Amino acid sequence: MTRVPGLPDVDRCLVMGVVNVTPDSFSDGGRWFDEAAAIRHGFELVAEGADIIDVGGESTRPGAARVPLDEELARVVPVIRALAAEGVPVSVDTMRAEVARAAVEAGACLVNDVSGGLADPEMPRVVAASGVPYVVMHWRGHSDQMQNRAVYQDVVAEVGEELLKRVELVLAEGVSREQIVLDPGLGFAKNATHNWALLAAIPRLTELGYPLLIGASRKRFLGRLLADPDGTPRPFDRNDDATLAVTALAARDGAWCVRVHSVGPNADAVRVAAAWKRAGADT
Repeated sequence: MTRVPGLPDVDRCLVMGVVNVTPDSFSDGGRWFDEAAAIRHGFELVAEGADIIDVGGESTRPGAARVPLDEELARVVPVIRALAAEGVPVSVDTMRAEVARAAVEAGACLVNDVSGGLADPEMPRVVAASGVPYVVMHWRGHSDQMQNRAVYQDVVAEVGEELLKRVELVLAEGVSREQIVLDPGLGFAKNATHNWALLAAIPRLTELGYPLLIGASRKRFLGRLLADPDGTPRPFDRNDDATLAVTALAARDGAWCVRVHSVGPNADAVRVAAAWKRAGADT
């Protein structure tokens, strides 16, 4: 398995549990917006088998408006500090360099930037100075405009090319190759067809030469696949079984980590996938 400095070193795909400290996230409806509830939920996810807890204070669902910097800081820093103080590996889900800096100072050991440094040009320099791993996601614009940019001739080739261009710029700002993790950005300027194509191409995406994070959990394209006979999409919180299937397949195909909301079953799935791969290698 691919190793990322400063993060758990295990012979399987890692599981990143999501803690949304927001009132409007698509996946959990603000259940963890209260600071104490968010901290408690983070520890619950660790108990269920999460290797990393991803704490975010700004919703990136389609159409979401940005929150002020001070509000984002107030949401995430206390939660990160409390979890990290107990030895929990914590990542911060943010597009702002100032939030990333404060999160690392509070104990975060990974910066998960859905914009790949495009939303805040200072971000790569902050990451370079911190030395922590950095998730560079494929991104074409903020939530209120990204779906208008879901236009591709060959989504796998174009996402790969655009990610590598971002990596070149990030490296030029001082980030090391060893810090970089890639994320194809399922649902971000992607429609369902694009998402499925990217998932099917995980082995090809791993050939870009960097660890790969996959974030399919509870996303809209799963609900549409599992729609009722009348076409009504399945609600977000009823897509966990479909997420589990994606996790097993992604782990088998070489994903470094999966980002999920329901940790326990996904923690089981990555272990099954690892055993499956080991058995195949032994035959």
